[in-house]
Amino acid sequence: MNPTLLDKVLSKVDFPVDANTIVGASGADDAGIYKISEHQALVQTLDFFTPIVDDPYIFGQIAAANSLSDVYAMGGKPLSALNIVGFPDDKLDENVLTQILQGGADKIKEAEAVILGGHTIQDNELKYGLSVTGIVHPEKIRINNNLRVGDWLILTKPIGTGILTTALKNDKITETELQPVIDSMLYLNKTTSEAMENLNVSACTDVTGFGLLGHLWEMMQDLNVDVRIDVDKIVTFDNVREFASESMFIPGGTLANINYLERHIVLGDFPLWHLNYLCDPQTSGGLLIAISEKDVEKYFERIKSYPLTVSIIGEVMEGKDKIILK
Repeated sequence: MNPTLLDKVLSKVDFPVDANTIVGASGADDAGIYKISEHQALVQTLDFFTPIVDDPYIFGQIAAANSLSDVYAMGGKPLSALNIVGFPDDKLDENVLTQILQGGADKIKEAEAVILGGHTIQDNELKYGLSVTGIVHPEKIRINNNLRVGDWLILTKPIGTGILTTALKNDKITETELQPVIDSMLYLNKTTSEAMENLNVSACTDVTGFGLLGHLWEMMQDLNVDVRIDVDKIVTFDNVREFASESMFIPGGTLANINYLERHIVLGDFPLWHLNYLCDPQTSGGLLIAISEKDVEKYFERIKSYPLTVSIIGEVMEGKDKIILK
């Protein structure tokens, strides 16, 4: 959804909370947190979307990995999930839905969680996702809007899924060329989340629909900090920067993200088209982690067998809520 419109709508809603609400709907965090004891809190989230690949089993897996990601971003462990389905049963064979649900089930099993049921409606357009419940110690929660001056920013997956899936729809790349993107979307953020344990991590989020810079903005707004981003250190999938300069490969959500963020970004010498990949909506993207400089080496040691590219992309400084590209 357009972030400007979403902000407008949410600002008018009075959401109920109580003394056990640790993270509620009033903020921009990835999931809600509800305390159930001194040592346990529930992490709750949900996500669903239309297919981004043709294979129904892979779509189910990607949707599940994407839904699980919010729990990992908050430092939680997934416990259970519920399916959410909108299915055009007058247009698609029932076997398509079977494969989607099996893909989701297999990915939830990989996360060592369970599926307890769900809800299905007839819809004109296929949609699938999950509501996921996890658990976290109340003192080990990773919120997003908590950057500190001196933090380094770590990104745990390449970006560009929106651009490349759009390129596939326009027959600019083949399904074989898209495979590294699919592999990335299928990979759980479990390892990179668990590697934060007992390290000096001030904030974490996962990079999804608002793009890299959109989710970075959620981490820094109103904290009187600037974030300097080294654009060359941001890892993209092959061809992303090439396609980013051509309007036909830019998803509609990118333009909404740019309009929302542009006044907060200092472009420097970069042409405007660079924002097309920096604000590209991601599906099942990586984690964006703010960590103390002294713990960066420990973090990388813990993920040395992780198969995707992890990079240090920037640093947090005193400032006035600006994202500075260099």
